[in-house]
This record gives sequence, C-alpha cells and structure tokens, in this order.
Amino acid sequence: MFMHFDESMQIIEDQKITHYKTKKLYLMESLGYVLAEDIIADHNSPALPTSAMDGYAFRHEDITLGRLKIASINPAGSELKEEVLVGTCIKTFTGSLMPEGADTLIPIENVAVDGDEIVITEEVPFGFAVRDVGENYAQGQKLIGKGTTIDFPQIGVMASLNVVSPLVYEKPVVSILSTGSELLELGQTQTNDAQIRSSNNYILEAIAAKYGGRPLQMGCIRDDKQSIKDAVAAALEKSDIVVTTGGVSVGDFDFVKDVIAELGAEVLFKGVRIKPGQHIMVARKGDKFIVGLPGFAYSSTVTALLYLLPLIAKLQQGKYPLGKVKAVLDEPFRKRAKKAEFTACNLRLTEGRYHIDFKEKKVGTSAILTNMLGEVALLFTDEEEGSREKGDEVTVLLLG
Repeated sequence: MFMHFDESMQIIEDQKITHYKTKKLYLMESLGYVLAEDIIADHNSPALPTSAMDGYAFRHEDITLGRLKIASINPAGSELKEEVLVGTCIKTFTGSLMPEGADTLIPIENVAVDGDEIVITEEVPFGFAVRDVGENYAQGQKLIGKGTTIDFPQIGVMASLNVVSPLVYEKPVVSILSTGSELLELGQTQTNDAQIRSSNNYILEAIAAKYGGRPLQMGCIRDDKQSIKDAVAAALEKSDIVVTTGGVSVGDFDFVKDVIAELGAEVLFKGVRIKPGQHIMVARKGDKFIVGLPGFAYSSTVTALLYLLPLIAKLQQGKYPLGKVKAVLDEPFRKRAKKAEFTACNLRLTEGRYHIDFKEKKVGTSAILTNMLGEVALLFTDEEEGSREKGDEVTVLLLG
C-alpha cells in the first residue's frame, strides 16, 4: 500500500508540464522570479580597452625614458580626441577609455608629478591596469540561463545589458485549505476544550511565499464531504496547486481522498513510507496539482517541504530550493521506524564541517511543531538505514 520514498520523489520528478505561464516584469519587480529566457550579451563589455585604475596612460616602450610629459586629462565618460605620442602620457581615470596609442596604464602611486611631467618611480609590465575588450563578457555569450531564480547579481547583469523587462515564469498560485471541525482561525474565540488553534494553514502560506509560490489562504473547512468538495473545486479554479491538511488518512471523517477522485483528478500516489507524514497524497488534474498533507503540524510542515516545494519549482522550470549536506552526529541517533525518516536537529558549522545534535528536541508525536524552532535542519535517514552512533557522518536537509 505504501511506496518507497525514492519512488514517490521519482514520480514528482517525472511529471511534465504542458503549458508554462510567463509574463514580462519590470527589472526590479522580477527579483525572486524564475527566468523564462536565456540572457545573451548583445555587446562586448568593455567594448573598447578601458582603464582599471586612476593613473597615466602611455606607450610601454617609453618606460625606459623615466619621465613623460602630461599631454591631457581623460575623465571617465569623456570622448577624448588626443592620442598618446612618443614621450607623452594622458592622465586617465578608472572606467575611462584608454586613449589612442596607449597600451599600458601606470597608477598614480607609481609616479611623482614634476610640473607638467611625471617621473616613474616604480615600473609596471606591459598592458598593466588595462581592461581588455570583452573582459566582463563577450557579445553572444549566454550570461544567465533560463530557469535561474533572479537575485541581486542577475539584476545587476541584466541592468548592464539594458534588459528593462525580462521574461519570467509566473509564480504558481498555491491555495491552502485546512480541514477539521475542531480548528479555530486566528482571533476566533474558543468555545470548548476540544477545539484547537489552526497553525497549518499559516505555516503553509509562509512556506509557499518563501519558496517561490503565491499563496492564497482559503481558511479552515469543516469535516463535511460536500464542504470540502466545494472548497477544493473552487480552489482548483483559481490556483495551480491546492494544498490541504488533514482528511487524508483512514478515519471516518477523512474525506479529502474521496473528494479528489470525484473531482476527476488522477491520484499520482497515496501513502509513502516516510516519518512523519506517511499518509501524504499527490494528485493531478491537467497542469494543476492537489497535495493532501497530514493534519499534524510537524507532519504537514515536513511533507510540504518534500512534496510541495518541487511542484512549485516544476511549474516555473526552477530548481528544488533545499540542499543536502553531510554532517557529523554529535550524539547517537535512534532510528524509530523502518521508513525514510526526517528528524528535526540543531545544525551548526564548526571548523568547516556541519555538526548536528538533538538538544531540546522533543521525542513524541508528529504534532510537535516547536521542534522546528532554532537553527534547525532535517536529518534524513532512508528506510534501509538503522540507528547511528556519535561521530557518524549523516545526510542533512538544509532549510535555508
């Protein structure tokens, strides 16, 4: 009934999208979006030999003269007409085009000024402090690949290319519904002891926003099949991914799994041998996905990181944002089940190596969301692995 974790990940990886949504955005509005086009240089940078320092442009063969006449001044951005002749130099500033006839720049620190001449106090090699044509990038070079998430370096490079409005993938709309008659919204008054405050829908909204989605909060839905069906159907109309929490296990009031089938969605898988969150379900209808997460807060958080994030990335041809690293166990780890396990741990970097421990991390049910507080990561052990000893090297999933 339950599949191997690796198999579920492969099913997600194998999903093909038939139509991607794209749009053009003003450059500064594109921060955090995924590029839907390659960015190709349409010119050389620099286009002409350019000074890399403040100094004096001259012919290197004249260095043996020891003294050179200052023929002119060449401020950055100016169009200098004079050229460097035998025995002369032109004062040139950082970013200025090198004057015609000059092949080397000697920094101001290497000369002494004597009237209208410079005296060379420290020699430099041929071509010193001259930026070659295309040093930064060459015309026709692909500088940023399609599928790259735009950050400040990409903004800077595109600005240098005068890319006013790059083409980006639209961030997928992620609708979030929590099911459960016992759930209370923020600010709602508790009227009996059986009611609990909903946190799942808020942490899922935060996860979707942080990792490239556009969350749409749909609130809490009562454990009533028709209410759930209507809510999921409405969410499918206006979003690319619908995420539900609760209602996917095997209880009398777990209706989400039934509703998904009735809405004509194809269940890609239901039930994975993972801890926490074995009742995870992922379905698809066209280019839209439904992700049914367990109801316990820690379970829904971990399974969202594992299954929601790759779908958000897939819908915009991006990359899964969480990386895996090797870390050293600073205390023993007891494997609790023959499943792929994701265990909250404290992470720190010491002398170039990651180390983890479990101080103040509680052992209990999959409802302990406070285990995610602190400098936390997730220790990953697959179902074939057993308990591990202090000093063992283990795999850790980074969250930021």
